[in-house]
Amino acid sequence: FFRLYLFRSRSMVSALRLALVATLCLSASAIPKDGARFDHWTGQRRIQAIPRDFVLDSDGKAYLKKGDGVLEPYGHSQKPSAHKKFVPLGTALRAKIPRSVPIVDDLAGPLRGLPEHKFRTLGKPGGGGTGGKVTDKTPPTIEGLDPSGGTLGSTSDFYATVNDDGGLRSVKFVYQKAGFSAQSFDAYNAGSGLFILTITGLTDGSWTWWVQAQDRSRNTATSSKVSFIVDVGGGGGGGGSGSCDTKTANSGWSCGGAVQNATGRIYFEMPYGAGWGGFVCSGTVATESTSGRSIIITAAHCVYDDAAKKFARNVIFIPDQDSTTGAGTDLNCGNDPMGCWATSLGVVDKNWADRSFPNNVAWDYAYYVVSDTGAHAGTAVTSDALDVTAGSLPVAFTSPSTNSLAHALGYSYSEDPNFMYSVDSLTSMNSANWWLANSKLSGGSSGGPWVQPMDTSSGSGPIVSVNSWGYSSSPGMAGPKLSGTSASCLFSKAQTNAFISAPDGFEGIVVDPSTC
Repeated sequence: FFRLYLFRSRSMVSALRLALVATLCLSASAIPKDGARFDHWTGQRRIQAIPRDFVLDSDGKAYLKKGDGVLEPYGHSQKPSAHKKFVPLGTALRAKIPRSVPIVDDLAGPLRGLPEHKFRTLGKPGGGGTGGKVTDKTPPTIEGLDPSGGTLGSTSDFYATVNDDGGLRSVKFVYQKAGFSAQSFDAYNAGSGLFILTITGLTDGSWTWWVQAQDRSRNTATSSKVSFIVDVGGGGGGGGSGSCDTKTANSGWSCGGAVQNATGRIYFEMPYGAGWGGFVCSGTVATESTSGRSIIITAAHCVYDDAAKKFARNVIFIPDQDSTTGAGTDLNCGNDPMGCWATSLGVVDKNWADRSFPNNVAWDYAYYVVSDTGAHAGTAVTSDALDVTAGSLPVAFTSPSTNSLAHALGYSYSEDPNFMYSVDSLTSMNSANWWLANSKLSGGSSGGPWVQPMDTSSGSGPIVSVNSWGYSSSPGMAGPKLSGTSASCLFSKAQTNAFISAPDGFEGIVVDPSTC
């Protein structure tokens, strides 16, 4: 009933929101009741907060995944179908691998005793396998082997794209260490031609891997062999070797620097069930020259609930929570290296607010504004100004370099309190989004920065996007394009709009890009 009322009264709510912003604007020194806000976030509330993550079913319907795994319709009333797969959005998504396969150096023949799984064929509608006379003489196509070389750790993910018009019978990934027998394993069909396998137990030395595929007409294809080195001590691509500048899907950030200081975890509440519920995201202090305030860039879905049409409430920001002296999430801002800050208002695009996920992903960028006075709590610092104490990163509103490495970073809920990152080649997905194909950052990293280029010696570089969403059928992270959009206009509004005091759900401004 509540959501139906909001839908039928959207114009009234919009008018009320604008009226509140117009009548409740205060001077630049005015701030929310921050002491009460910090008191609100008791240890129990912070522990119960969940990632602000959505899921999409195979029909493109959106659901909010609760902490106990139950799926609630998001922006509609259709119950989820039991047979459909659901995985979090707002994060990069880990494909479900049926098993990890250990490699054994001295194995003379095939591995034995490992569970087999049914291979799922994938073909175009009407393709192959009809029982008639076989006329298909075209073998499968194999491309996109990743990793394509370099140094790996003991556990690594392998990817390849394999397609055949008539459908596939099998796809195997083959591995061989120099001086030992080759071993092959069925790869997992993640959909859309992507096949994945996680290999554990790789040992130091020189290796090769390749792909063998067979279609339904028993035509076979074999890819070129790819050479790589395994250095277990160095960690390779799987575990944070300390260099922080090689491709990795999901590793702990070990290079410190400006990006670790300026990026933090965001706690907030949004409408949830019959009341309000706690969520977590990530955000980064952005470089700007306005006095009296600091600006945090994050994802719009971490600022404004596009289904309930409400801004987040009780928002606090904890920079560099990775360096906490506590065990992780707790109620104590005094054990975080710089303490905590309360935000004053959020800024989102009208296109995000008026539409509902996933029809508004092009505008999944937003800002929180923090007062330089009275907003800090916890650990004593030399300045209450967030950007002075935590530092900042510049935001680039120009196009980044495609097919060049980009770093995506954030505070994953499952890795509390660790600061995580992934590195991959940045590509253009469509007019709305950039894409990191192999990122596996998990829930809670939403809103964290994409930096390109990253100077890993200082942890610095321009922010070119933020963690936004992913597909259910494969790894990858999408980020909204900041160039040629309203992102720059919103940033200007965040720097100039007066602080406001408003009821819960209205602590922010919705910017009409036509006014920019």
